[in-house]
Amino acid sequence: MSSFEPIISTRVARVWPGLGHWNLYFIFKFALQWGGYLNIQVLPNLLFAAFLLIPLNTRSSVIVRRLLAVPAAMALFYRDTWLPSLSHWMERPSVADFSSGHLLALAESVLDWSLCGWLLVLVVAYLFVQPWLRMTTLSLAGLAWLSVANLLAPHPGLESSPTRIIASGDKVVSASEAVDHYLKQFYGAEADRRVSFQPSTAAAQPFDLLLINIDSMAWDDLDVVGLRDHPLLRQMDVLFDHFNSAASEPVSATLRLLRAGCGQTPRSDLFVPAPESCLLFDELGKQGFVGETLLNHTGQFAGFLNAVQTLGSLPAPETDVSHLRPMLSGPDGSPVLRDREVLSVWWKHRQAQPEARVALFYNTLTLHEGNRVVSADGTTRRTDYKARAQVLLDDLNAFIEQLALSGRRVVVVVIADHGAALRGDRMQFPGMHGIPSPSITQVPVGIKLIGMGRNPRSTPLHISEPSSYLALAQIIDRLYGTPSRAEGQQPDWQSLLAGLAQTSLVSESEGSVVLDYAATPYVRIKEKDAWLPYRPMSK
Repeated sequence: MSSFEPIISTRVARVWPGLGHWNLYFIFKFALQWGGYLNIQVLPNLLFAAFLLIPLNTRSSVIVRRLLAVPAAMALFYRDTWLPSLSHWMERPSVADFSSGHLLALAESVLDWSLCGWLLVLVVAYLFVQPWLRMTTLSLAGLAWLSVANLLAPHPGLESSPTRIIASGDKVVSASEAVDHYLKQFYGAEADRRVSFQPSTAAAQPFDLLLINIDSMAWDDLDVVGLRDHPLLRQMDVLFDHFNSAASEPVSATLRLLRAGCGQTPRSDLFVPAPESCLLFDELGKQGFVGETLLNHTGQFAGFLNAVQTLGSLPAPETDVSHLRPMLSGPDGSPVLRDREVLSVWWKHRQAQPEARVALFYNTLTLHEGNRVVSADGTTRRTDYKARAQVLLDDLNAFIEQLALSGRRVVVVVIADHGAALRGDRMQFPGMHGIPSPSITQVPVGIKLIGMGRNPRSTPLHISEPSSYLALAQIIDRLYGTPSRAEGQQPDWQSLLAGLAQTSLVSESEGSVVLDYAATPYVRIKEKDAWLPYRPMSK
């Protein structure tokens, strides 16, 4: 084991030693902190430096310190990253289900070769100047500077924001408390928001509602792979430009969709039963819609199917698609079917049904990270996101053409749950969703009317206001209550889109919250932590 301290004799004089090559550890941290890759916790690092500097007078005590220092340094380094706590990973049973190929792909995404190159240059520079400079003094000076900066700013990272506000009763509160107060006000206001679903009128003609829920697709991902202008999106009647899914996890985002009748709730409230008035499919059932569920996967990964059934009031899938050959193998090795084939099987089943109104929830796992293409001989190989996204969007486009040829009245809502984080940033690696940044939660949502009149426009209507599920529920409610217009004319979109609910940007995952306060995005990594400006700079 290489030494991080100067070679010592059996008996060491009681003098304060230097940090030795541990200086390189702290210099690495200072460089990563300066680049925005770390959020150094000053006190634990000071205590660790003090532990390394304590004079010891026996070889055995020095050896014990070395044995303790290495794991402590690794744990402290992890604590200073933006990654979730280790307990977060241990509590997620789905992590144990990942295939070895998916784990390898995740490991590769963590490596930033440009950063590795600069760190190598830093090592060479350290070895060059180390004989002439007192590196321990520089390391301690760096820690002292961070300590002073921490004391001068009551909450690190909030220096550029207002440092105090005047609350009710002339109470002065800190900036971090101001953001906390804003978050509580937001959830308090959202708790009173409802969509008052109105009964369908006798003049309104029935239609089928298809909610196509796509896992792992944000606007930012489509920009990365050059598919933002795919024909599927161009043919939508309405597109949301700033729709916030408010979550970076599939179960949480899907539950928010299925509870679209009420305002946005804290993440913890998603995992307790919701009022019936919030449940979208319960309200649709009152209007005569027969609810159905369809997946292109088993639904077992991360307990998805059980969660959406018990907490989202969805029925169990009934359409038999077991005869279809898997196109992909999921991150846990389970089959993932081709979307066009699954939807075609369901549509044939639907056309044979006598019900006037059917509401379908369809969830696709085609774009989930870690999927692998299944070859004809049963072997699997890696495939990139762009190839899968192209196939998915093409399949949905072909399915819409199939619906149009049937002559039936159908409303198709294409909505993603969260992004794939293809780009990554300095706070989290590509493919990681621990922090629900806007690049992950700003997702495409489109509405397409089929058999309900010709669209006179060649491009979609764009909703540019900050929106979320409440606005989508309002449109659905207005659509089934709108009387039919003259033959060949779509409903009046101006009245359908008037006064839609706007929702401020607040997103939450397990352990992290991102919100927009005073025109600046802030992040809280853990509950009761200080709020920090979110740094969305690309890696």
